[in-house]
Amino acid sequence: MATPLRFASLLLLSTALTAPAAFAQTNGAESEAPDAAAPGDATAGDAPTDEEQAPEISVPGGDIVVVGRRGANVQRASAAVVSVLSTADIARTGEGNIAGALGRVTGLSVVGNGFVYVRGLGDRYSLALLNGSPLPSPEPLKRVVPLDLFPTNIVSSSLVQKSYSPNFPGEFGGGVINLTTSAVPKDDFLTISTGGGYHSETTGIQGYSYFGSSTDWTGFDNGSRNTPSPLASFLSSGKRVLELTNAENRALAGSLVTSRNGLVQRLSMVQPNFSASVSGGASIDVGDAVLGLIATAGYTNRWTNRDAIQQRSVNSDLSQLDSDFERVTTDNRIVVNGLVGVGLEWGDNKIRWTSLYIRDTLKNTRLGIGQKREEQSDYNQQDTAWYERQLIDTQLVGEYKLTPDLSLDLRASYANSQREAPAEFSAEYIRSNETTGYGPHFINRLDGGTTSDARIRYSDLEETLWSGGADVTYKLMPDLGVSVGYAYTRTTRLSSRREFRFRFQVNPATPGLGQASPSQYEGIGLLRPDLLLAPNIVEDFIILEDLDPNPTFRAKLRTHAGYGKFNWQVTPEVMIDAGVRYEKATQSVVPVQVFNTGNTSTAITSLKNSYWLPAATITWQVQPEMQLRVNASKTIARPQFRELIFQQYFDPDTNRLYRGNSLLTDSELINGEIRYEWYFARDQRLSVAGFYKKIDRPIESYITVFGSDIVTSFANAPSADLYGAEFEVQKYFDMANWSDAALFSTRRLVTIANYTYTKSKLKVGASDTTGVFGASGAALASDYFKDGASLTGQSDHLINFQLGMEDTDKLSQQTLILSYASKRVTSRGLNNSGQPDIFEYPGFNLDFVWRQGVTVAGRDLDLKFEARNITYNKYKETQSNGTNTIIYNQYDRGTTFNISVSTTF
Repeated sequence: MATPLRFASLLLLSTALTAPAAFAQTNGAESEAPDAAAPGDATAGDAPTDEEQAPEISVPGGDIVVVGRRGANVQRASAAVVSVLSTADIARTGEGNIAGALGRVTGLSVVGNGFVYVRGLGDRYSLALLNGSPLPSPEPLKRVVPLDLFPTNIVSSSLVQKSYSPNFPGEFGGGVINLTTSAVPKDDFLTISTGGGYHSETTGIQGYSYFGSSTDWTGFDNGSRNTPSPLASFLSSGKRVLELTNAENRALAGSLVTSRNGLVQRLSMVQPNFSASVSGGASIDVGDAVLGLIATAGYTNRWTNRDAIQQRSVNSDLSQLDSDFERVTTDNRIVVNGLVGVGLEWGDNKIRWTSLYIRDTLKNTRLGIGQKREEQSDYNQQDTAWYERQLIDTQLVGEYKLTPDLSLDLRASYANSQREAPAEFSAEYIRSNETTGYGPHFINRLDGGTTSDARIRYSDLEETLWSGGADVTYKLMPDLGVSVGYAYTRTTRLSSRREFRFRFQVNPATPGLGQASPSQYEGIGLLRPDLLLAPNIVEDFIILEDLDPNPTFRAKLRTHAGYGKFNWQVTPEVMIDAGVRYEKATQSVVPVQVFNTGNTSTAITSLKNSYWLPAATITWQVQPEMQLRVNASKTIARPQFRELIFQQYFDPDTNRLYRGNSLLTDSELINGEIRYEWYFARDQRLSVAGFYKKIDRPIESYITVFGSDIVTSFANAPSADLYGAEFEVQKYFDMANWSDAALFSTRRLVTIANYTYTKSKLKVGASDTTGVFGASGAALASDYFKDGASLTGQSDHLINFQLGMEDTDKLSQQTLILSYASKRVTSRGLNNSGQPDIFEYPGFNLDFVWRQGVTVAGRDLDLKFEARNITYNKYKETQSNGTNTIIYNQYDRGTTFNISVSTTF
């Protein structure tokens, strides 16, 4: 094996040789540790060395390892199937956020902006926790928080548990991802980091933006996007637009669009990306206790261009394009984050208070040109938007060792997330391409027909989550421990969306109605949007509001849960971890009184369910370094608030409209897994696993036509089966015997590879029905789903491979990172039309990360160079029946180069 590995390391070697060893710093390195002891042997050899501390993990129920073996290798000694990324593991990937680092874990893939899928299942089957407490999502289209919001410098460890145990919440379809922040730093430190980046499709290339406000670069608006006074008065009045007089309507319409939000501007050269962070920690002795303080703050400003082809078809055979556009999108994403943590440790007891603030702002500008219904006319569409996502989380965790045999964990947290999208503005101009009149020019007649349009949307979402829990673990005998616990959560979400359309109104005798503009207004339609809709230029236009009976909804979810479990080392070779969780939940979605005339919507959800959720894992130590695990469990998956609320939202990343379905119900899952593990040396292992899931009433997306729009919605499919296998190997190769050169004396080659095969099938019978709001009677499931189709978001093949070279005495790492995901369904074809499903093709992605410690002017520096998507992999999403192919969304993702430097005082 050594020969091919020598060839594979040539690139890594050439990189390493460019950094003289004399400049490498000596602190913060990993060293080769002695082989670990066998599972079940709590020997000194199983404890981590000073250079390689055991990762800090905080989860419900305390220790995830066998009672009395806290110092053991976590992945090996845990009673459940887990993967743990320590700070060293995260650093090796070079990722700036935790979602990217988790994408290297077996069976995990990252979709879109930081949504982590476990074994190809959608985000609804993944649970995210921070220090063991749940997090709300600031993203209205998802259940879990996007994990790319979490910079890696605030995370001490990341645990992924794929087999269910009753100390976790019952919504555990694919797995749980638990992020643990540091409590008490080992040494005082202050680290400052800064960096910049180049994107091949963006940096120095033409892009588009709009003014917005002078403080947009900070991620905070200076107030220019505050609700205009006429609009604020209208919204608080409870009136509908049709109840306004012409004068009131025109005053309102004229206040919404200005050059700040309605004028798309060309950027001749998009600026480079930039990031900076500072973090520090200190600890002091307070009697017999240690008090620690950790704080961090970060700022990232990143630009991205996407030149995309986006097509749609409503024909069953895809023979005609309903729309065909080339659309350039320029995103300016600003992330501001801060964390303050206070920890107190004495003996085996620990109290941690953590407060986290993350603000993720997206300034979105789009410009598209294309055709509709294969006509001769061209359409020009321009959009501006500002999306604010903000998360505030504070939590208090106490982990107490009351006696050598009795432990108590207490948790309480409060979290608030918000998403505001003020003034999402869209304008559409048409060019008939006729040779006479205005045919050669783009014009907007504001007639509301198929020829031109202008609209503006205001949406706001706020979610609050209270949670608390208590867990008690008692050691009945040296080899038998029992745990009991209680958990409570209360989540509330208020979601509102108001959309207004601009129309010419040339007949004062018909207030509240728009008519096509007469010929004398034709020339005005040539004006750019901010002038076309300026009241001092054109007075004869009004606004109409979409006839949504209830633009505001309130959603609630309350859960009570109790569990009991035991962990029994039956013999030195056999361990059983088993228990049951009882979970009761009430979930509701109701319209909020907005208009004086009252509510008319019947899109109401009221779910009350309780479940007994058993789980058991048996671990058998076949040989001192080998073990076999068998797990079986029952879990659930509840519909997301966004999937329930009968309200329309636009996703700028996918160019999709979404609308919820109030008739969704819970999904129930039966899970089984068998796994072989071989730990042949410390931190070196091989594992092979097979898994199976049976899902009753899985929630899947489908496409339908709502009014004149193509909309993605959701429904319960009758059932689905999922099965697959995993393979993982992690191996180090000592390079000292490869050459007599001093360069190799302390270097080792790191190989980490994992592969996951997953197969899923929907089961849809001819007489099966499903609940769809607005459908007449019971809807046939076969009108929405195809028997034998894959689950949404599930890739059959996932591959992650890391080949790296690192110095065990100094900070010097060079790592090639290859990932691959096969095609996966993003949504179903148009319902009841026979259309094929829509597939995304993630393909191969190759990254290179080089970390090097150097000393400059007596100061130790950590240099990092990243090259992402070296193979220039495209984003591709298509719909094909073998004869006709629709390019749903396709663009060049480009290659990113980042350089950063940090130093610790």
